[in-house]
Amino acid sequence: MKHVLAAFLFCLTLTCSGQASVAYYPFNSLVSVSSNADRAFWFDGRLQTNTVFGSLSTTLCPMVNVARKAQVNYYTGLGIRFNALNGIDDRDILEGYSLHIGVRIKPLLMLPNLRVAFEIAPYSRKDFKTGNLQSFLGLVYQFRKKE
Repeated sequence: MKHVLAAFLFCLTLTCSGQASVAYYPFNSLVSVSSNADRAFWFDGRLQTNTVFGSLSTTLCPMVNVARKAQVNYYTGLGIRFNALNGIDDRDILEGYSLHIGVRIKPLLMLPNLRVAFEIAPYSRKDFKTGNLQSFLGLVYQFRKKE
């Protein structure tokens, strides 16, 4: 648990030192903080927001841009989902794994920092016995460095 928390805080520190983005996926009740998604490699951390004490499912996803164009980025990455609250009642904090395939689109030229994100993500529990196909649709705001 300590190692996972340390890795999450380290990645969050790296994200905060450069350009970052914040996303909200309203249909899935997820908030995401990621590093600069315009780079070849970037990191995304997601937190479930529909409950406070029932579940704090968090997904950490290193991502790779497969194709970058002026108005759209196509990306993929692997996710590891864990829940820190599972440790309270002696359950394993690791919940499962996911493969994210997505796109971030800049729909309005007058607002280049606003993006629409869409993802398909097959998800499997940690034992690989059950899983489902998740889809995410949300809004992203990409912060820029002040020049």
